[in-house]
Amino acid sequence: MRRIMALVLIAGSLSACANTGLRQLSPSSRGPDEFLVEPKAELQQPADYSSLPTPTPGRSNLTDNNPGADAVLALGGRPSDPNAAVPSSDGALVTAASRFGVTPGIRTELAQADAEFRRRQSRFTQYRIFPEDRYNRAYSRQTLDAEETARRWRQAGARTPSFPPYN
Repeated sequence: MRRIMALVLIAGSLSACANTGLRQLSPSSRGPDEFLVEPKAELQQPADYSSLPTPTPGRSNLTDNNPGADAVLALGGRPSDPNAAVPSSDGALVTAASRFGVTPGIRTELAQADAEFRRRQSRFTQYRIFPEDRYNRAYSRQTLDAEETARRWRQAGARTPSFPPYN
């Protein structure tokens, strides 16, 4: 009986080492990423084959999607050159958004800081007795408690119509 219990305990301990959370901080396999697959536009026959551009390996073609431009268009923007000057109609918005200053290269800086943060957080998170979501563990200190925040805003006298009322 003791041997059976010992085997069950060893098997349970070893099975807990497998971290199969949905949000891994690093890829778990070398297989294809299903989120990188995107549908292409329908093929169209051109009116004149001589007017087609010369194929260039590694460059985009007429059927490639542009998700960034599609998102900008869906949100009511203009999918033009991202490095173009801001239109004068959006000047007030840009002024209000940059009233506390603008940090050049903020996206690169934040990406590097987040990569370093995740590297530091993942040192000892691989070894757990019970499986857990590593994403929540890594970012637990940065998580907003919705109920506590709503309570503080209500105590301050602010209306919170989108948050459920107290029971």
